[in-house]
Amino acid sequence: MVASYFVMPRTDSDRSAALRQLPPVDQILRVEALAAWPRPVLARVARAWLEELRGAVLAGSLDAAAVAAQSAPSALVATMAQRCAASSRPRHERVYNATGVVLHTGIGRAPLPAAAVAAIVDAAGYAIVEVDPTTGERDQRELGVSALLRAITGAGGALVVNNNAAATTLMLAALTAGREVVISRGELVEIGGGFRIPDVMRRAGCTMVEVGATNKTHLRDFTEVTREATVAYLKVHPSNFRIEGFAGTPSVAELVAHAKDKNLLVLDDLGSGLLWRAAIAGLADEPRVADSLDAGAHVTCFSGDKLLGGPQCGILLGAPDLIAKCRANPLYRALRCDKLTLAALEATLRIYHDGEPLKDVPTLRMLAATPAELRSRSEALAKLLAANGATVIASDSFAGSGANPARPLPSFAVALPGGDVQCDALRAVRPVAVFARVADGRVLLDARTLLCEDLERVAAAVRAALAGSKP
Repeated sequence: MVASYFVMPRTDSDRSAALRQLPPVDQILRVEALAAWPRPVLARVARAWLEELRGAVLAGSLDAAAVAAQSAPSALVATMAQRCAASSRPRHERVYNATGVVLHTGIGRAPLPAAAVAAIVDAAGYAIVEVDPTTGERDQRELGVSALLRAITGAGGALVVNNNAAATTLMLAALTAGREVVISRGELVEIGGGFRIPDVMRRAGCTMVEVGATNKTHLRDFTEVTREATVAYLKVHPSNFRIEGFAGTPSVAELVAHAKDKNLLVLDDLGSGLLWRAAIAGLADEPRVADSLDAGAHVTCFSGDKLLGGPQCGILLGAPDLIAKCRANPLYRALRCDKLTLAALEATLRIYHDGEPLKDVPTLRMLAATPAELRSRSEALAKLLAANGATVIASDSFAGSGANPARPLPSFAVALPGGDVQCDALRAVRPVAVFARVADGRVLLDARTLLCEDLERVAAAVRAALAGSKP
Protein backbone atom coordinates (compact mmCIF):
# COMPACT_ATOMS: atom_id res chain seq x y z
CA MET A 1 0.00 0.00 0.00
CA VAL A 2 1.34 3.42 -0.93
CA ALA A 3 1.52 5.88 1.95
CA SER A 4 -0.73 8.87 1.35
CA TYR A 5 0.33 12.35 2.49
CA PHE A 6 -2.95 13.98 1.50
CA VAL A 7 -1.16 16.71 -0.45
CA MET A 8 -3.29 17.90 -3.36
CA PRO A 9 -1.24 19.04 -6.37
CA ARG A 10 -3.17 21.90 -7.97
CA THR A 11 -1.57 22.11 -11.41
CA ASP A 12 -0.31 19.88 -14.17
CA SER A 13 3.18 21.20 -13.46
CA ASP A 14 2.88 19.98 -9.86
CA ARG A 15 1.96 16.51 -11.10
CA SER A 16 4.79 16.55 -13.64
CA ALA A 17 7.26 17.47 -10.91
CA ALA A 18 6.00 14.61 -8.77
CA LEU A 19 6.17 12.11 -11.64
CA ARG A 20 9.78 13.13 -12.35
CA GLN A 21 10.69 12.01 -8.82
CA LEU A 22 9.71 8.40 -9.60
CA PRO A 23 12.85 6.25 -9.98
CA PRO A 24 13.08 4.12 -13.13
CA VAL A 25 12.84 0.32 -12.79
CA ASP A 26 16.44 -0.09 -13.98
CA GLN A 27 17.67 2.13 -11.15
CA ILE A 28 15.84 -0.01 -8.59
CA LEU A 29 17.28 -3.18 -10.12
CA ARG A 30 20.79 -1.79 -9.63
CA VAL A 31 20.37 -1.11 -5.88
CA GLU A 32 23.03 -3.27 -4.23
CA ALA A 33 21.01 -3.79 -1.04
CA LEU A 34 18.32 -5.51 -3.12
CA ALA A 35 20.68 -7.78 -5.07
CA ALA A 36 19.68 -10.87 -3.09
CA TRP A 37 16.20 -10.86 -4.59
CA PRO A 38 15.74 -12.66 -7.93
CA ARG A 39 15.71 -10.11 -10.74
CA PRO A 40 12.25 -11.18 -12.10
CA VAL A 41 10.71 -10.82 -8.64
CA LEU A 42 12.27 -7.42 -7.97
CA ALA A 43 11.33 -6.13 -11.44
CA ARG A 44 7.71 -7.27 -11.07
CA VAL A 45 7.38 -5.77 -7.59
CA ALA A 46 9.08 -2.52 -8.61
CA ARG A 47 6.78 -2.02 -11.60
CA ALA A 48 3.68 -2.62 -9.46
CA TRP A 49 4.91 -0.19 -6.78
CA LEU A 50 5.74 2.51 -9.33
CA GLU A 51 2.34 2.10 -10.94
CA GLU A 52 0.69 2.65 -7.55
CA LEU A 53 2.75 5.78 -6.95
CA ARG A 54 1.97 7.06 -10.44
CA GLY A 55 -1.74 6.54 -9.86
CA ALA A 56 -1.60 8.35 -6.53
CA VAL A 57 0.20 11.30 -8.14
CA LEU A 58 -2.34 11.56 -10.95
CA ALA A 59 -5.18 11.29 -8.43
CA GLY A 60 -3.68 14.20 -6.52
CA SER A 61 -2.86 12.43 -3.26
CA LEU A 62 0.96 12.56 -3.58
CA ASP A 63 3.16 15.56 -4.39
CA ALA A 64 6.82 15.70 -5.41
CA ALA A 65 8.08 15.89 -1.82
CA ALA A 66 6.07 12.82 -0.81
CA VAL A 67 7.29 10.83 -3.80
CA ALA A 68 10.88 11.85 -3.06
CA ALA A 69 10.49 10.70 0.56
CA GLN A 70 9.17 7.30 -0.48
CA SER A 71 11.89 6.95 -3.13
CA ALA A 72 14.76 7.80 -0.76
CA PRO A 73 17.34 4.96 -0.60
CA SER A 74 16.47 3.66 2.89
CA ALA A 75 12.71 3.89 2.31
CA LEU A 76 13.01 2.32 -1.13
CA VAL A 77 15.04 -0.64 0.12
CA ALA A 78 12.65 -1.27 3.02
CA THR A 79 9.60 -1.09 0.76
CA MET A 80 11.04 -3.31 -1.95
CA ALA A 81 12.32 -5.91 0.52
CA GLN A 82 8.97 -6.09 2.29
CA ARG A 83 7.05 -6.40 -0.98
CA CYS A 84 9.43 -8.94 -2.47
CA ALA A 85 9.13 -11.09 0.64
CA ALA A 86 5.33 -10.95 0.50
CA SER A 87 5.31 -11.65 -3.24
CA SER A 88 7.62 -14.67 -2.85
CA ARG A 89 5.86 -16.24 0.10
CA PRO A 90 4.11 -19.50 -0.86
CA ARG A 91 0.42 -19.81 -0.15
CA HIS A 92 0.66 -23.36 1.17
CA GLU A 93 3.10 -22.86 4.03
CA ARG A 94 3.50 -25.32 6.85
CA VAL A 95 1.89 -24.31 10.15
CA TYR A 96 1.69 -25.68 13.68
CA ASN A 97 -1.84 -26.69 14.65
CA ALA A 98 -2.58 -25.76 18.26
CA THR A 99 -6.34 -25.34 17.75
CA GLY A 100 -7.30 -28.76 19.08
CA VAL A 101 -9.20 -29.49 15.85
CA VAL A 102 -7.49 -32.58 14.47
CA LEU A 103 -8.97 -32.45 10.95
CA HIS A 104 -8.93 -28.69 10.49
CA THR A 105 -10.18 -27.93 6.96
CA GLY A 106 -8.57 -24.47 6.94
CA ILE A 107 -5.08 -25.86 7.50
CA GLY A 108 -5.16 -29.04 5.46
CA ARG A 109 -7.11 -31.67 7.41
CA ALA A 110 -5.10 -34.86 7.99
CA PRO A 111 -1.34 -34.45 8.40
CA LEU A 112 0.26 -37.14 6.26
CA PRO A 113 2.19 -40.08 7.71
CA ALA A 114 5.95 -39.92 7.16
CA ALA A 115 5.71 -42.85 4.76
CA ALA A 116 3.19 -40.95 2.62
CA VAL A 117 5.42 -37.87 2.49
CA ALA A 118 8.34 -40.04 1.36
CA ALA A 119 6.14 -41.69 -1.27
CA ILE A 120 5.17 -38.30 -2.70
CA VAL A 121 8.83 -37.32 -3.00
CA ASP A 122 9.67 -40.61 -4.71
CA ALA A 123 6.80 -40.23 -7.18
CA ALA A 124 7.49 -36.57 -7.96
CA GLY A 125 9.55 -37.43 -11.03
CA TYR A 126 8.62 -40.26 -13.34
CA ALA A 127 6.61 -42.97 -11.57
CA ILE A 128 4.50 -45.97 -12.49
CA VAL A 129 0.92 -44.84 -12.97
CA GLU A 130 -0.78 -46.50 -15.93
CA VAL A 131 1.70 -49.13 -17.05
CA ASP A 132 2.37 -52.72 -16.03
CA PRO A 133 6.02 -52.73 -14.89
CA THR A 134 6.49 -56.33 -16.08
CA THR A 135 4.90 -56.28 -19.53
CA GLY A 136 5.14 -52.57 -20.31
CA GLU A 137 1.49 -52.64 -21.40
CA ARG A 138 -1.04 -49.92 -20.52
CA ASP A 139 -2.80 -50.60 -17.22
CA GLN A 140 -5.27 -49.06 -14.75
CA ARG A 141 -3.86 -46.31 -12.56
CA GLU A 142 -5.53 -47.24 -9.28
CA LEU A 143 -4.60 -50.96 -9.21
CA GLY A 144 -2.23 -50.61 -6.25
CA VAL A 145 -4.59 -48.73 -3.97
CA SER A 146 -7.56 -50.81 -5.14
CA ALA A 147 -5.84 -54.06 -4.16
CA LEU A 148 -4.94 -52.67 -0.72
CA LEU A 149 -8.45 -51.35 -0.10
CA ARG A 150 -9.97 -54.69 -1.02
CA ALA A 151 -7.50 -56.55 1.20
CA ILE A 152 -8.09 -54.23 4.17
CA THR A 153 -11.89 -54.04 3.94
CA GLY A 154 -12.92 -57.24 2.21
CA ALA A 155 -14.83 -55.26 -0.42
CA GLY A 156 -15.18 -56.83 -3.85
CA GLY A 157 -14.28 -53.66 -5.73
CA ALA A 158 -12.58 -50.33 -5.01
CA LEU A 159 -12.11 -47.06 -6.86
CA VAL A 160 -10.47 -43.74 -5.93
CA VAL A 161 -11.38 -40.23 -7.11
CA ASN A 162 -10.28 -36.77 -6.02
CA ASN A 163 -12.58 -36.24 -3.01
CA ASN A 164 -15.70 -37.65 -1.40
CA ALA A 165 -17.98 -35.12 -3.10
CA ALA A 166 -16.67 -36.54 -6.38
CA ALA A 167 -17.20 -40.08 -5.11
CA THR A 168 -20.83 -39.36 -4.23
CA THR A 169 -21.44 -37.65 -7.57
CA LEU A 170 -19.84 -40.47 -9.56
CA MET A 171 -21.69 -43.16 -7.62
CA LEU A 172 -25.06 -41.53 -8.29
CA ALA A 173 -24.30 -40.66 -11.91
CA ALA A 174 -23.08 -44.15 -12.76
CA LEU A 175 -25.71 -46.16 -10.88
CA THR A 176 -28.88 -44.07 -10.62
CA ALA A 177 -29.06 -41.57 -13.52
CA GLY A 178 -32.58 -41.28 -14.93
CA ARG A 179 -34.14 -43.11 -11.97
CA GLU A 180 -35.51 -42.19 -8.53
CA VAL A 181 -33.39 -42.29 -5.36
CA VAL A 182 -35.04 -42.17 -1.93
CA ILE A 183 -33.38 -40.32 0.95
CA SER A 184 -34.43 -39.22 4.44
CA ARG A 185 -35.09 -35.49 4.90
CA GLY A 186 -32.83 -35.59 7.93
CA GLU A 187 -29.89 -36.45 5.67
CA LEU A 188 -30.29 -33.71 3.04
CA VAL A 189 -27.16 -32.05 4.30
CA GLU A 190 -25.09 -29.07 3.26
CA ILE A 191 -21.42 -29.18 4.12
CA GLY A 192 -18.68 -26.58 3.70
CA GLY A 193 -18.47 -24.71 0.42
CA GLY A 194 -22.20 -25.00 -0.30
CA PHE A 195 -22.03 -28.72 -1.16
CA ARG A 196 -25.69 -29.79 -0.91
CA ILE A 197 -26.95 -33.31 -1.40
CA PRO A 198 -30.08 -32.21 -3.35
CA ASP A 199 -27.89 -30.28 -5.81
CA VAL A 200 -25.51 -33.21 -6.19
CA MET A 201 -28.35 -35.62 -6.88
CA ARG A 202 -29.80 -33.29 -9.50
CA ARG A 203 -26.42 -32.84 -11.19
CA ALA A 204 -25.88 -36.60 -11.15
CA GLY A 205 -29.05 -37.03 -13.20
CA CYS A 206 -31.22 -38.90 -10.71
CA THR A 207 -34.54 -37.79 -9.23
CA MET A 208 -34.46 -37.19 -5.49
CA VAL A 209 -37.42 -38.47 -3.47
CA GLU A 210 -37.27 -37.16 0.09
CA VAL A 211 -39.16 -38.94 2.86
CA GLY A 212 -39.88 -38.61 6.57
CA ALA A 213 -39.46 -35.57 8.77
CA THR A 214 -36.36 -33.59 9.67
CA ASN A 215 -35.88 -35.51 12.90
CA LYS A 216 -37.60 -38.84 12.26
CA THR A 217 -37.79 -41.16 9.28
CA HIS A 218 -39.28 -44.68 9.37
CA LEU A 219 -38.88 -47.67 7.06
CA ARG A 220 -42.52 -47.30 6.11
CA ASP A 221 -41.70 -43.89 4.65
CA PHE A 222 -39.39 -45.62 2.16
CA THR A 223 -42.03 -48.23 1.37
CA GLU A 224 -44.69 -45.64 0.60
CA VAL A 225 -42.65 -43.99 -2.19
CA THR A 226 -40.94 -47.04 -3.67
CA ARG A 227 -42.17 -47.78 -7.16
CA GLU A 228 -40.96 -49.06 -10.53
CA ALA A 229 -38.90 -45.92 -11.16
CA THR A 230 -37.03 -46.32 -7.85
CA VAL A 231 -33.47 -47.60 -8.18
CA ALA A 232 -31.82 -46.96 -4.80
CA TYR A 233 -32.02 -45.88 -1.20
CA LEU A 234 -29.32 -43.37 -0.24
CA LYS A 235 -27.90 -42.80 3.23
CA VAL A 236 -25.77 -39.74 3.95
CA HIS A 237 -23.87 -39.14 7.18
CA PRO A 238 -24.89 -35.71 8.59
CA SER A 239 -21.18 -34.90 9.15
CA ASN A 240 -21.31 -31.35 10.52
CA PHE A 241 -24.41 -31.40 12.74
CA ARG A 242 -26.23 -33.73 15.10
CA ILE A 243 -29.95 -34.18 15.80
CA GLU A 244 -30.63 -35.57 19.26
CA GLY A 245 -33.71 -36.44 21.28
CA PHE A 246 -36.73 -37.77 19.39
CA ALA A 247 -34.81 -38.54 16.23
CA GLY A 248 -33.77 -41.41 14.02
CA THR A 249 -33.42 -42.82 10.52
CA PRO A 250 -33.23 -46.44 9.32
CA SER A 251 -29.80 -48.03 9.48
CA VAL A 252 -27.95 -49.41 6.47
CA ALA A 253 -28.78 -52.94 7.60
CA GLU A 254 -32.48 -52.10 7.88
CA LEU A 255 -32.52 -50.49 4.44
CA VAL A 256 -30.69 -53.45 2.91
CA ALA A 257 -33.18 -55.93 4.36
CA HIS A 258 -36.05 -53.70 3.24
CA ALA A 259 -34.66 -53.28 -0.29
CA LYS A 260 -33.68 -56.88 -0.90
CA ASP A 261 -36.98 -58.18 -2.28
CA LYS A 262 -37.41 -54.97 -4.30
CA ASN A 263 -34.07 -55.43 -6.09
CA LEU A 264 -32.92 -51.94 -5.05
CA LEU A 265 -29.46 -50.61 -4.29
CA VAL A 266 -28.45 -49.20 -0.92
CA LEU A 267 -25.75 -46.54 -1.28
CA ASP A 268 -23.97 -45.19 1.79
CA ASP A 269 -22.09 -41.87 1.88
CA LEU A 270 -20.13 -42.10 5.15
CA GLY A 271 -18.52 -38.66 4.90
CA SER A 272 -15.37 -38.98 7.04
CA GLY A 273 -15.51 -42.76 7.24
CA LEU A 274 -13.45 -44.53 9.93
CA LEU A 275 -11.32 -47.25 8.33
CA TRP A 276 -9.73 -48.34 11.64
CA ARG A 277 -11.79 -51.16 13.13
CA ALA A 278 -10.82 -50.99 16.82
CA ALA A 279 -12.48 -48.63 19.30
CA ILE A 280 -11.12 -45.12 19.74
CA ALA A 281 -12.28 -43.15 22.79
CA GLY A 282 -14.71 -40.42 21.82
CA LEU A 283 -15.43 -41.84 18.36
CA ALA A 284 -17.76 -44.66 19.38
CA ASP A 285 -20.64 -43.28 17.30
CA GLU A 286 -18.60 -42.47 14.20
CA PRO A 287 -19.62 -44.79 11.33
CA ARG A 288 -16.99 -47.33 10.36
CA VAL A 289 -16.34 -48.44 6.81
CA ALA A 290 -16.42 -52.07 7.91
CA ASP A 291 -19.83 -51.63 9.54
CA SER A 292 -21.31 -50.23 6.34
CA LEU A 293 -19.93 -53.06 4.22
CA ASP A 294 -20.87 -55.72 6.77
CA ALA A 295 -24.41 -54.33 6.84
CA GLY A 296 -24.67 -54.98 3.13
CA ALA A 297 -24.34 -51.56 1.49
CA HIS A 298 -23.91 -52.10 -2.23
CA VAL A 299 -21.51 -49.13 -2.52
CA THR A 300 -19.94 -47.18 0.33
CA CYS A 301 -17.96 -43.97 -0.16
CA PHE A 302 -15.86 -41.86 2.20
CA SER A 303 -12.96 -39.39 2.39
CA GLY A 304 -9.26 -40.16 2.37
CA ASP A 305 -8.03 -37.01 4.14
CA LYS A 306 -10.24 -37.25 7.21
CA LEU A 307 -10.36 -40.15 9.65
CA LEU A 308 -8.38 -42.39 7.32
CA GLY A 309 -5.48 -39.94 7.76
CA GLY A 310 -4.24 -39.87 4.17
CA PRO A 311 -4.29 -37.47 1.21
CA GLN A 312 -7.41 -35.78 -0.14
CA CYS A 313 -9.40 -38.29 -2.16
CA GLY A 314 -12.76 -40.03 -2.28
CA ILE A 315 -12.93 -43.81 -1.96
CA LEU A 316 -15.69 -46.04 -3.32
CA LEU A 317 -16.02 -49.66 -2.12
CA GLY A 318 -18.60 -52.21 -3.09
CA ALA A 319 -19.72 -54.95 -5.42
CA PRO A 320 -17.25 -55.46 -8.30
CA ASP A 321 -19.85 -54.94 -11.05
CA LEU A 322 -21.08 -51.69 -9.50
CA ILE A 323 -17.56 -50.33 -9.01
CA ALA A 324 -16.83 -51.28 -12.64
CA LYS A 325 -19.83 -49.20 -13.74
CA CYS A 326 -18.49 -46.24 -11.77
CA ARG A 327 -15.10 -46.63 -13.39
CA ALA A 328 -16.63 -46.87 -16.86
CA ASN A 329 -18.63 -43.67 -16.43
CA PRO A 330 -17.15 -40.70 -18.38
CA LEU A 331 -17.10 -38.63 -15.18
CA TYR A 332 -14.41 -40.88 -13.74
CA ARG A 333 -11.73 -39.51 -16.06
CA ALA A 334 -12.51 -35.96 -14.90
CA LEU A 335 -12.46 -37.00 -11.23
CA ARG A 336 -9.53 -39.42 -11.09
CA CYS A 337 -6.47 -38.86 -8.90
CA ASP A 338 -2.94 -37.93 -9.92
CA LYS A 339 0.22 -39.91 -9.21
CA LEU A 340 1.10 -37.97 -6.03
CA THR A 341 -2.27 -38.67 -4.42
CA LEU A 342 -2.12 -42.33 -5.40
CA ALA A 343 1.42 -42.67 -4.04
CA ALA A 344 0.49 -41.04 -0.71
CA LEU A 345 -2.69 -43.10 -0.40
CA GLU A 346 -0.89 -46.35 -1.16
CA ALA A 347 1.72 -45.61 1.50
CA THR A 348 -0.99 -44.78 4.04
CA LEU A 349 -2.97 -47.92 3.24
CA ARG A 350 0.16 -50.05 3.63
CA ILE A 351 0.31 -48.86 7.24
CA TYR A 352 -3.23 -50.19 7.76
CA HIS A 353 -2.35 -53.42 5.99
CA ASP A 354 1.08 -54.16 7.45
CA GLY A 355 1.94 -51.55 10.07
CA GLU A 356 0.70 -49.85 13.24
CA PRO A 357 -1.90 -47.19 12.33
CA LEU A 358 -2.34 -45.87 15.87
CA LYS A 359 1.38 -45.13 15.95
CA ASP A 360 2.23 -44.22 12.35
CA VAL A 361 -0.91 -42.38 11.14
CA PRO A 362 -0.80 -38.93 12.84
CA THR A 363 -4.57 -38.44 12.71
CA LEU A 364 -5.28 -41.68 14.57
CA ARG A 365 -2.41 -41.06 16.98
CA MET A 366 -3.86 -37.66 17.90
CA LEU A 367 -7.40 -38.97 18.25
CA ALA A 368 -6.29 -41.94 20.37
CA ALA A 369 -4.05 -39.89 22.70
CA THR A 370 -4.84 -40.56 26.37
CA PRO A 371 -5.55 -37.84 28.96
CA ALA A 372 -2.22 -38.63 30.62
CA GLU A 373 -0.35 -38.12 27.35
CA LEU A 374 -2.14 -34.84 26.66
CA ARG A 375 -1.50 -33.49 30.16
CA SER A 376 2.18 -34.45 29.96
CA ARG A 377 2.53 -32.77 26.56
CA SER A 378 0.85 -29.61 27.86
CA GLU A 379 3.08 -29.52 30.92
CA ALA A 380 6.19 -29.86 28.75
CA LEU A 381 5.08 -26.96 26.54
CA ALA A 382 4.05 -24.83 29.54
CA LYS A 383 7.50 -25.30 31.03
CA LEU A 384 9.05 -23.95 27.84
CA LEU A 385 6.69 -20.95 28.00
CA ALA A 386 6.85 -20.30 31.74
CA ALA A 387 8.22 -16.79 31.19
CA ASN A 388 5.12 -15.99 29.11
CA GLY A 389 2.72 -16.80 31.95
CA ALA A 390 1.74 -20.25 30.65
CA THR A 391 -0.56 -22.50 32.68
CA VAL A 392 -2.06 -25.92 31.94
CA ILE A 393 -5.85 -26.22 31.83
CA ALA A 394 -8.42 -28.84 30.81
CA SER A 395 -9.90 -28.09 27.39
CA ASP A 396 -12.15 -29.49 24.69
CA SER A 397 -10.73 -30.60 21.36
CA PHE A 398 -12.59 -31.86 18.27
CA ALA A 399 -12.13 -34.39 15.50
CA GLY A 400 -13.19 -31.79 12.91
CA SER A 401 -14.17 -31.94 9.22
CA GLY A 402 -17.56 -33.43 9.97
CA ALA A 403 -16.22 -36.33 12.04
CA ASN A 404 -17.90 -36.89 15.40
CA PRO A 405 -19.98 -33.70 14.94
CA ALA A 406 -20.73 -31.48 17.94
CA ARG A 407 -19.05 -33.84 20.39
CA PRO A 408 -15.89 -32.58 22.12
CA LEU A 409 -12.91 -34.77 22.97
CA PRO A 410 -11.50 -34.01 26.44
CA SER A 411 -7.99 -32.60 26.20
CA PHE A 412 -5.45 -30.34 27.90
CA ALA A 413 -4.08 -27.03 26.70
CA VAL A 414 -1.52 -24.39 27.56
CA ALA A 415 -3.25 -21.10 28.39
CA LEU A 416 -1.47 -17.81 27.76
CA PRO A 417 -2.58 -14.25 28.59
CA GLY A 418 -4.04 -12.52 25.57
CA GLY A 419 -6.74 -12.64 22.94
CA ASP A 420 -7.29 -11.98 19.25
CA VAL A 421 -4.25 -9.69 18.92
CA GLN A 422 -1.95 -12.45 20.16
CA CYS A 423 -3.67 -15.05 17.97
CA ASP A 424 -3.09 -12.81 14.97
CA ALA A 425 0.58 -12.48 15.92
CA LEU A 426 0.92 -16.25 16.21
CA ARG A 427 -0.50 -16.73 12.71
CA ALA A 428 1.93 -14.11 11.35
CA VAL A 429 5.12 -15.51 12.90
CA ARG A 430 7.70 -16.96 10.50
CA PRO A 431 9.12 -19.31 9.38
CA VAL A 432 6.27 -21.46 10.74
CA ALA A 433 3.03 -19.89 11.95
CA VAL A 434 1.05 -21.15 14.94
CA PHE A 435 -2.74 -21.51 14.74
CA ALA A 436 -4.32 -21.32 18.19
CA ARG A 437 -7.72 -20.35 19.58
CA VAL A 438 -9.09 -17.84 22.09
CA ALA A 439 -11.36 -18.86 24.97
CA ASP A 440 -12.32 -17.09 28.20
CA GLY A 441 -9.93 -14.23 27.55
CA ARG A 442 -6.87 -16.45 27.01
CA VAL A 443 -4.95 -17.91 24.10
CA LEU A 444 -5.08 -21.71 24.17
CA LEU A 445 -2.54 -24.08 22.65
CA ASP A 446 -4.27 -27.47 22.65
CA ALA A 447 -1.97 -30.44 23.14
CA ARG A 448 -4.03 -32.92 21.12
CA THR A 449 -2.95 -31.45 17.77
CA LEU A 450 0.66 -30.69 18.67
CA LEU A 451 3.29 -33.30 17.93
CA CYS A 452 5.81 -34.02 20.70
CA GLU A 453 8.71 -33.55 18.31
CA ASP A 454 7.49 -30.01 17.50
CA LEU A 455 7.15 -28.64 21.05
CA GLU A 456 10.54 -26.88 21.16
CA ARG A 457 9.92 -25.20 17.80
CA VAL A 458 6.34 -24.29 18.75
CA ALA A 459 7.57 -22.67 21.95
CA ALA A 460 10.19 -20.69 20.03
CA ALA A 461 7.56 -19.50 17.55
CA VAL A 462 5.20 -18.48 20.36
CA ARG A 463 7.94 -16.53 22.17
CA ALA A 464 8.87 -14.74 18.93
CA ALA A 465 5.25 -13.84 18.20
CA LEU A 466 4.40 -12.65 21.70
CA ALA A 467 7.55 -10.58 21.94
CA GLY A 468 6.02 -8.20 19.42
CA SER A 469 2.53 -8.02 20.95
CA LYS A 470 1.15 -6.96 24.29
CA PRO A 471 -1.83 -8.61 26.04
